[in-house]
Amino acid sequence: MREALNIFQPNRAPRLRAPRPGPTSDIAMSEDSPPSSFFRIGPERPVSPVILSVPHAGRHYSPELVKAARVPLGVLQTLEDRLVDRLVWRATAAGATAFIARTPRAEIDLNRDEREIDPNMVTPTLPPGSILASVRSRGGIGLIPSRISGVGPIWRERVPRQELSRRIERIHRPYHQALERALEESRDRFGAAVLLDCHSMPPRGGGDSPVVFGDRYGTSSDPGLVQAAMNAARSLGYRTACNAPYAGGYVCARHGRPDRSIHAIQLEIDRSAYLDAELRSPGPGFAGACALIAAVTSALEARLLGGEPALAAE
Repeated sequence: MREALNIFQPNRAPRLRAPRPGPTSDIAMSEDSPPSSFFRIGPERPVSPVILSVPHAGRHYSPELVKAARVPLGVLQTLEDRLVDRLVWRATAAGATAFIARTPRAEIDLNRDEREIDPNMVTPTLPPGSILASVRSRGGIGLIPSRISGVGPIWRERVPRQELSRRIERIHRPYHQALERALEESRDRFGAAVLLDCHSMPPRGGGDSPVVFGDRYGTSSDPGLVQAAMNAARSLGYRTACNAPYAGGYVCARHGRPDRSIHAIQLEIDRSAYLDAELRSPGPGFAGACALIAAVTSALEARLLGGEPALAAE
């Protein structure tokens, strides 16, 4: 129970599970990478083929970042997948390993390619060929978010190229290197591994599905795994959809390699299904969302290992 309680502290790593850079660390960090950019929950050697990723729930806003914004902190926080890091404790208590970002999405988006940048945000201008143009970057939600819908531009000034490089090299790359290593270790031990990339989405309304799974239209995961995940969600009473409106982002595109027995599935939960009316604090459905992620994790593990999923104790 101690670990479960610790994870409910504001985006803090459990004391005994915090990453410690060094030759025996599971975290692929260089010595000058800040250990606070993300943390790992789980044993040194994986005991489950399921790895969880929580890239958008970071709440460690540095004074420099807040000062650089032309909008209040509360507006920056609307970019978060609010409190999703607190939803994974039941899954990790059962053995899954989780990587949780502490760096906020406003600083750098870990679910974007490191080249997916709005060129108008960076100074001096980036060289030709170093930018991957996309609908998302043009819409202000690229690697460094530049606009918030209904609000407008986020930052007072353009981001210096040196600062962009720092964020990529010390936050973005170490996170993905850590995921890559953990998935390979799990695959090597269990014969296969699956990444469950956990997110939340704005309320859909109109009776739309509160839980959406994405496998990039069948390219990042075996379809049987996605079906097992959807069945687990439905067994708890959740309405589900697949690849609409979210099919999976960069995390799934980079790490999902079914041909190498490494799969990746994105999970999106409607925020109104687990938060209060203000979409800021835990609501009546919070415990249910924790059980949802645990049940999906158990179903994925059972599918990979050929067993039956454990029933979550209520």
